[in-house]
Amino acid sequence: MESRVVERVTERAGIPGASTDFTPELQVVIARVREEVSALHAELVRSGLVVWTGGNVSGRVPGAELFVIKPSGVSYDDLRPENMILCDFDGEVIPDTPGSERAPSSDTAAHAYVYRHLPEVGGVVHTHSPYATAWAARGEAIPCVLTAIADEFGGEIPVGPFAIIGDESIGAGIVATLSGHRSRAVLMRNHGPFTIGSDARDAVKAAVMVEDAARAVHLARQLGEVQPIAQDQIDALYNRYQHVYGQHPEGALS
Repeated sequence: MESRVVERVTERAGIPGASTDFTPELQVVIARVREEVSALHAELVRSGLVVWTGGNVSGRVPGAELFVIKPSGVSYDDLRPENMILCDFDGEVIPDTPGSERAPSSDTAAHAYVYRHLPEVGGVVHTHSPYATAWAARGEAIPCVLTAIADEFGGEIPVGPFAIIGDESIGAGIVATLSGHRSRAVLMRNHGPFTIGSDARDAVKAAVMVEDAARAVHLARQLGEVQPIAQDQIDALYNRYQHVYGQHPEGALS
């Protein structure tokens, strides 16, 4: 019975059971990550965060030094679980797996660097969303002047260094900027936002929220000076949102 379940799940995600040396259990996990990462790219389009084939989502495979990322230059309409690409933490494509005949995203090395150096990160997202990218072009952090920014990012949304696309430089800039920082978003100078999360969905949420923050603060500045929030209030807002807001197990705060 278990073998038939494994076969159905892996075939649905384009991972025939005999095509890899992975255990059946790991194949199921990979299949689930493929499905999730593929589906989440539609959220980038739905939220207006990407144009044409720009941007990417990746997801860590729990229990293995592997992650799944989109192929380079493929239309969002054509993305499927079976053409997501499985890579190791050096950014190398795993051969003889579905999608391995394609080139992975040009940001693959950056994603791999993040996964190697930030073990708590389960998902990485990059977009060129217009307002956040405009702040990146200015090389200016988004100040924490809204309760929503305090809630989600715990302070300002920082700027990372300029880095060339295609190698680990971007990943190194992301890690250096966000290590020890509460923000799950960084504005890479002259490039655009990268976000991290506990999983791929969480990183997509951060990408949506950083664009919303960038737009709102830009509009506020057109009207005049923005009003800062005191650090102790930022801390209180962040703590409440992270630990109290939303649904909790029975007996937890609500």
